[in-house]
Amino acid sequence: MAIEIVSQNKTFGGTQFVYAHESVETKTKMRFSAFIPDGVKNAPVIIYLSGLTSTEENVTVKAGAQRVCAELGLVFIAPDTSPRGDDVPDDVEKAYDFGLGAGFYVDATQEPWVKNYRMESYIGKELMEVIGANLPVDMTRVAITGHSMGGHGALTIALKNPDLFKSVSAFAPIVSPINCPWGQKALSGYLGSNQILWREYDACALLEDGAELIPCLIDQGSSDNFLESQLKTQLFENALLISGQKAEIRMQDGYDHSYYFIATFIEDHLRFHAKYLK
Repeated sequence: MAIEIVSQNKTFGGTQFVYAHESVETKTKMRFSAFIPDGVKNAPVIIYLSGLTSTEENVTVKAGAQRVCAELGLVFIAPDTSPRGDDVPDDVEKAYDFGLGAGFYVDATQEPWVKNYRMESYIGKELMEVIGANLPVDMTRVAITGHSMGGHGALTIALKNPDLFKSVSAFAPIVSPINCPWGQKALSGYLGSNQILWREYDACALLEDGAELIPCLIDQGSSDNFLESQLKTQLFENALLISGQKAEIRMQDGYDHSYYFIATFIEDHLRFHAKYLK
């Protein structure tokens, strides 16, 4: 459970840390960023899962979450998107959408990925334990959010563990990996050809199979160039109708897939979660 400080910077009446620790799940050293407002004790937590190619740094420096987290007394955690290291396998063609930087928040079952690519268990279990053991937080008050591949991770992990989180949100999430090229590549590579196993990592399939959705907010940009081919927000809306459940889904006119989009709406998401965390 021991962690080491990689960096720390004072900002907005708090401290932005980057931590590292040896992971049991991934068999590597993992890093995560943590913004901690000054003076907090037993603080609620928001976990942010990043998208393809990102590290813990992207949201930390681009989204501007720290100001609102300081106001609301929220600890904001952002882990890496995959295990990393010289001995960690990568896509043979170094593709951006598989391997390093593209763990897809699954527990791999196929070689050579099975040893290290255990991002679902890392996020849903080990990281939670590390945060709880080392930071001034209340792990009974946790929310989860994410962008793109990370939105997929946030939705699926929350749907499979509704007792761990008070609320979930997502920015431009991949809602149905079974039905898009990014997801089909990742799920077949990490899990093999049995598509029954894929349903455990598909938010729409989980809803259709009876999973309980906690309070949920989704923002999607109308000018996102991945909307029709990869993200397919409408499939999630259809799955909600079939399951008889509800979420707040907002189509944001003119916004794309970038961190400009995330930075615009991050405050809304933080205040959404704060309602349930308090």
